[in-house]
Amino acid sequence: MRYLTLKAAGGFLLAAMVSVPALADTPTQRGTANPGTINYVEGQVSIGNEPIGANSAGSALLGPDQTLTTQSGKAEVLLTPGVFARLGNNSSMEMVTPNLTNTQFSVEKGEVIVEVAEIHPENNLLVSEDGATIQLQKTGLYDFDAGHAQFRVFDGQAMVQAEGEHVKVKGGHELNLNVTMRKAQKFDKKSYEAGDLYRWSSLRSAYVAEANVNAARGYLAGGWDGWYGNGWIGSGWYWNPWFSCYTFIPGDGIFYSPFGWGFYSPFIAYEAPFYFGGRYHHHFGNDIHAWGPGVHYTPGLRGGGYGNGFARRIPRWRISWGQVQCRRWISWWRVCRRRGSSWWWWPWPVNS
Repeated sequence: MRYLTLKAAGGFLLAAMVSVPALADTPTQRGTANPGTINYVEGQVSIGNEPIGANSAGSALLGPDQTLTTQSGKAEVLLTPGVFARLGNNSSMEMVTPNLTNTQFSVEKGEVIVEVAEIHPENNLLVSEDGATIQLQKTGLYDFDAGHAQFRVFDGQAMVQAEGEHVKVKGGHELNLNVTMRKAQKFDKKSYEAGDLYRWSSLRSAYVAEANVNAARGYLAGGWDGWYGNGWIGSGWYWNPWFSCYTFIPGDGIFYSPFGWGFYSPFIAYEAPFYFGGRYHHHFGNDIHAWGPGVHYTPGLRGGGYGNGFARRIPRWRISWGQVQCRRWISWWRVCRRRGSSWWWWPWPVNS
C-alpha cells in the first residue's frame, strides 16, 4: 500500500488557481468493472478473431480461456481494483481465471507490464510465462517479457515457481525463466525505463490518475467535508465518461502508483495539487497537452518523455510513516466533525 504525500496548503492554493467548473453531480456510471475489462485500445487489437477498437473501452471483456492479441497496437486490461495489465506491440495474453480473489492470466508472446497500486492478502494474482507461475505479492511494477523468457521486478516482490523451484524476486531484479538453477539477478532499471512499453505505461498511469482526481470529487455530497454521494460503492473501479475509461478510487487515503501518481479517495481528492475537471472530454495520446484543458501530470521519464506538464511524481522515500498516519487521521477527523463526534479513535491499521 502506497500513499502520496503533498503539502496541504500548496494543494489548496494550486487548486484554487487552476480550477475550472467542477462536476455538479456524480457522472452516470456503467457499473464497476470486472477483471478482464478492456480499459483502452489503440491500433490493431483483437479478442480471439474479433477485432476491437477504441469504442470498446470499458465494455469489452476478456473472459476465461479468451486471448487478447495486439499487432501494431497496445491495450490496457483491468484486473483486481488497482491492478492494470498493459500489452505492447505484437503481444498476447490469455485469461485463465478472472476472479477477484483468484486472478490469473498467461503471457503467450511479446511483453506485458503489470502495475499494482493496491493488493490485499486475499488477492491471489498469478501470471504464467514460459512454464513458470509467478505470484505478485506486493504493490509494484512487473515486466513479463515472453520473447526473451525474462521476468523483471522494477518495484515490489514476486514468488516464481517453475519445475519444483521457488525463487523470490524483489525490486530491481530479473529472472531468466529458461534455465535450471534459477537465481534472480540485478538489472539496470534506467535502460528499461527508456523502452516503448514502459514509457507508454507511465503515460497511461498518469492519465488514469488524472481521471481519478476528476471522478473522486464527484462522490462526495456537500464538498470536501461532506458525505459519500450517490454511486459510491467503496474502493473499486469507477467509470469516468469525461476520460472514457475506468479509474481506480480507493476507500480512504491516497494510494501511490509505482509510477508516482496518486489515486485519491473522495475525502482526500480535494487536496490534490491541481483541478482541471469540469464537463470536458479528455482524450489519451502521446502528447499530454492534447489530453484536454488544464494542467497535467508529467511522466518525467528517463530516456525521453512526452512533454512538460505540471505535477511531477514524488519520490517514494519522501513518504514517512507519520505522514501516512496524518493523512488517515485527517480523513477520519472530517467524518467525526461532520457527525458532531467529540471522541477520536484509530479505525485503520497503519501500513508503512
